[in-house]
Amino acid sequence: MGKFIVIVLDSFGVGAMEDVAEVRPEDTGSNTALHILKEKPDINIPTLIDLGLMNAIGSDEQHFVQSHSAVWGTSKLSHQGADSFLGHQEIMGTIPPIPFNAPFSTATRKVKEHLTAKGYTVRTIGCESEPKILVVNECVTIGDNLETDLGQVYNVTGCLDFISFEDLTTIGKEVRQVVEVSRVITFGGENIRLHNLLNARKVIDNKYAGVNAPDSGVYESGYKVIHLGYGIDPTVQLPTILDQAGIEVALIGKVADIVQTESDRVFPGVDSQELFNHLFEQVSEIDSGFICLNIQETDLAGHAENVNRYADRLEVSDKNIGKLLNMLSEDDLLIVMADHGNDPTIGHSQHTRERVPLLIYSKNTSGKKIGSRETMSDVAATAAEFFKVELPANGESFLGKIKEDE
Repeated sequence: MGKFIVIVLDSFGVGAMEDVAEVRPEDTGSNTALHILKEKPDINIPTLIDLGLMNAIGSDEQHFVQSHSAVWGTSKLSHQGADSFLGHQEIMGTIPPIPFNAPFSTATRKVKEHLTAKGYTVRTIGCESEPKILVVNECVTIGDNLETDLGQVYNVTGCLDFISFEDLTTIGKEVRQVVEVSRVITFGGENIRLHNLLNARKVIDNKYAGVNAPDSGVYESGYKVIHLGYGIDPTVQLPTILDQAGIEVALIGKVADIVQTESDRVFPGVDSQELFNHLFEQVSEIDSGFICLNIQETDLAGHAENVNRYADRLEVSDKNIGKLLNMLSEDDLLIVMADHGNDPTIGHSQHTRERVPLLIYSKNTSGKKIGSRETMSDVAATAAEFFKVELPANGESFLGKIKEDE
């Protein structure tokens, strides 16, 4: 059967969804990939161009032109909003329920009382007239996530020089017990102190209050994270289905934090080159299996509204994807895609609701279009057909479109 490899260039969208004018007007006109190419016309990403990036964007841009040999398509987002956690659940074959939406201010008292009862020292931060965040044991903050859809995610952020990640995770799980939003992200970094977190505190619309994670420095050294989700059934997702069928599964990068598997081939991390190194190791070790890699540093650059950093991470990814192509056999299939957008030129630092590219590589296959897919779950369904296992809960395979006339 060979290997089925998915590389998610986190946030590398190719144009605003048709519904943004109604559901996310602030994303109108967003096109992460196109705008980076316009801002950085000297960017060096020949592999992505050859794989059909401009085809997915739907236009040529200066010397970046559409490929006649590409096997490509695009996909809409079928989860609500534009979220990495929900997006990866969709990629794995499920559509999570529409999440409960409420600012952390509606849960502040309940969370504080619960943690206090568990023996933690908890205090509130914020002026009387504004929403508050919580400080726990003088080294952890709890508040709204300001980088994704407001009101759907709460952050538990810790200074890992003063609390272990295991103890931080325990706090996150306690918060998870008493709130109903889609996610509680628990994460921390080294070489930061409480004042770094509090200096990055931000209030939006006098309704949401949290720590702006990129500004806090939490990502810069010793970063660790766990995503505690709500309403997810892993038994009908691709990794668990493959686990039960005895097929190897490897999850690398952010996907290892947010998707469940019984496999021990789980490699969380952030540094792009380190993650590609893990990918190469797994490709060498696994004869037949599913490998998924998430490159998060593109998304972090989007949140920072840093076009130069985004372009740099794309160049690193492109070079490594080129190396990967030379490692693949005739039985292997690769899909390079995204999970949403995060246009660093659009004027805000949150995700953008964009279509995503589906750039497909299989030796001796060229010049095919798989169309505009209604859901990213089609990737999981395609992988399930590839491995001849039970289909996930959602999605329609496009394997036939790739293999036709071979």
